[in-house]
Amino acid sequence: MAFAQLQIVSSLADAYSKDGADALILIGNFDSIDDSALAETIQQAQITDQRVGKQPLLLKADGVPGQRLVAAPTGPLNRDFDDVRQVFDAAHAAAKVAQDAGARHPVIALNNVNVNDERYQQAFLAAYLGFCQALYQPLEAREAHGEEAIEPTQNVILVGELDAEWAMAVEAGKRVARDLAGTEPERMAPPKFAEYCRQAFAHTSVKVTVIDDYQQLQHEYPLLAAVGRSSMAVERHRPCVIRLEYHGNNPERTVMFAGKGIVYDTGGADLKTGGHMAGMSRDKGGAAGVAGFLKTVSELQPEHLNVVAEIGAVRNSIGSDAFVADEIITGHSGKRVRIGNTDAEGRLIMADLLSHLREEAAKSDGEHELYTVATLTGHAALSKGPYSALVPNGHARRQNLAQALFDAGETYGDPTEISWSRREDFDFVKGRTLCDDLLSSNNGPSAATPRGHQFPMAFLTGVSGLDNHGIDSEHPISYIHIDIAGSGVEGGDWQHGKPTAAPVTCLAGHYLKK
Repeated sequence: MAFAQLQIVSSLADAYSKDGADALILIGNFDSIDDSALAETIQQAQITDQRVGKQPLLLKADGVPGQRLVAAPTGPLNRDFDDVRQVFDAAHAAAKVAQDAGARHPVIALNNVNVNDERYQQAFLAAYLGFCQALYQPLEAREAHGEEAIEPTQNVILVGELDAEWAMAVEAGKRVARDLAGTEPERMAPPKFAEYCRQAFAHTSVKVTVIDDYQQLQHEYPLLAAVGRSSMAVERHRPCVIRLEYHGNNPERTVMFAGKGIVYDTGGADLKTGGHMAGMSRDKGGAAGVAGFLKTVSELQPEHLNVVAEIGAVRNSIGSDAFVADEIITGHSGKRVRIGNTDAEGRLIMADLLSHLREEAAKSDGEHELYTVATLTGHAALSKGPYSALVPNGHARRQNLAQALFDAGETYGDPTEISWSRREDFDFVKGRTLCDDLLSSNNGPSAATPRGHQFPMAFLTGVSGLDNHGIDSEHPISYIHIDIAGSGVEGGDWQHGKPTAAPVTCLAGHYLKK
């Protein structure tokens, strides 16, 4: 899998001596310039071009590799609201300038960035990841044109202090996540999603198991099977469950994920209308992020962790056999679910996955931390903007797990915001009759529903049986629901925006940093 390989050097002189180096990307605040030679070049350029130091520009500079200097300003870095994403964004913008100028082996250096400030201690990583994010091209394009033709940059030379192996492992995971999230619905239909995972984890320490027998899915994942019912008539659209397992040599805890992999969401019988179906091939971003994190795990092989994931790869199709609102379906946990709206299918997919993981955790010794990861609600995007929403249960709150993820997101430039679960959320999803235990959703848009991204966590807690493992139980289990509907693509553009691979970097920063 090709992406820009990373070399670390300690000085500009060392970087300039590297064979093939053909540009310098200088990222930071240009109120002052750390290097005297570069200072003179930039100051001279500012005399004739007031844009220098205010937007990314290519300058001709003697003594710089290829005579190409890309000055990529971050703006001020000392205000209340400044954070490491400014470095990421500057590198992102500079990468395209450098590549369009013909550079293929650029040097990246920071200028006037205080890496001793806790906000910027991962600035070198942010620069590398921002560069890679910008140059990433979709899987379909790489398959059509060839990777080298459209991703010609072969390596990056970074001046600074960074564990190159760790950084490239994170980028490898993000690349898997972007591929899986962003690829169109036929190229990444459920069986092909599973095949991509098999190939991504071939010859690694991650075991891949695929369940695609529909009778088995009906028995073990009945809610998921109901969502996939109308897709069974088309063989290439048939649903599957993909299980990924990694076991460390000396595990201290087990982390478990249920990933929403809706490869295309028509809305089902509650059909999306008014142009709202476009972009719904990206409704698999949660599953993509989960697989991406496992890819990073497979690269680093941490001894202290077990990581288990179950991904539901399903197409929510419309047809004569589609499931409909008012159906009552008994999930894996035995809970009876009344369907409120077939366009709220993602929580049904994850319900059975989470129930399996909960059952596994309850039977095992040691600490377990459970997650659901999904592009779930418009409400999360509306209320949190470009931030992943974390909704923890009581035990995760007591363990400060959500706060730890929040802190990791701030440090590593993959930020989150915490939303607390409340009693109103559990009241909202209670069954209305003796026929049903839970209501899957209301029949209005989440963005117009009070607590529209919090109440699905209450549903998932109840439908999976995790309500029996709260802080009032003998065996409490930490659980956090992560909604990436606002953070999963650049600019919030679900049809055309490039996938961000959220929350891979945040999870890697929390669980895998040495």
